Amino acid sequence: MTGLKKKYDFLGGEVLLFDKDLEWTSFDLVQRVRNMLCRQLGIKKMKVGHAGTLDPLATGLMILCTGKSTRLIESFQEKEKEYLATLKLGATTPSYDLETPEDSQKSFDHITREDFEQVVQKYLGETDQVPPIFSAVKVNGKRAFDYARKGEELKLNSKKIVITDIAVESFELPYVTIRVVCSKGTYIRALVRDIGNDLGAGAYLTKLRRLRIGEFDVSQALTVDYFTRNIELFVTS
Repeated sequence: MTGLKKKYDFLGGEVLLFDKDLEWTSFDLVQRVRNMLCRQLGIKKMKVGHAGTLDPLATGLMILCTGKSTRLIESFQEKEKEYLATLKLGATTPSYDLETPEDSQKSFDHITREDFEQVVQKYLGETDQVPPIFSAVKVNGKRAFDYARKGEELKLNSKKIVITDIAVESFELPYVTIRVVCSKGTYIRALVRDIGNDLGAGAYLTKLRRLRIGEFDVSQALTVDYFTRNIELFVTS
């Protein structure tokens, strides 16, 4: 949503762009927006859904759809995504991010920027990726993270993904920041895991921000705080 319209029809259907805060779940955002709209409109329920989950430790663009526009969710989910990710070399965590503590450390001093850039190029195009066990992938009706948090062993099948662009934005060991343009279903945490393994040092994700979904850019997005403080601009009771 690039600007404020004169009239919003949330029951009829609207598409809203939000910049998700750190530590919020995708469900938290949907619930907060739904509750505010229902309260302002004086109604008990409204259809609100999101087009693509972001982990609690990730920030950035989320597309929310209301009313009849929820039928557009699947088409939005299919669109290309762009992320800015920071990883730490020389250590690993079970979740491949900051959700769990480091469980191993290795030397990374031997890795040069040239080494790193050479490794990441192998992931361009279509590749097979095994999702993280700490993920929402369903196995026998349960989410993979339910097994992981109980310490249960689980083997996930690989899935086809497509990475159309990957570039190093900064290289200050042990931290490296990369920009990734990829298909639906790509786990950046898993990409970081695989890069770390290829370099023989291990790696995990320390920061993730979604910049774009298809033609929608995070620069067009609202913050929840702005939406909350200015709800009357969107809804006239």
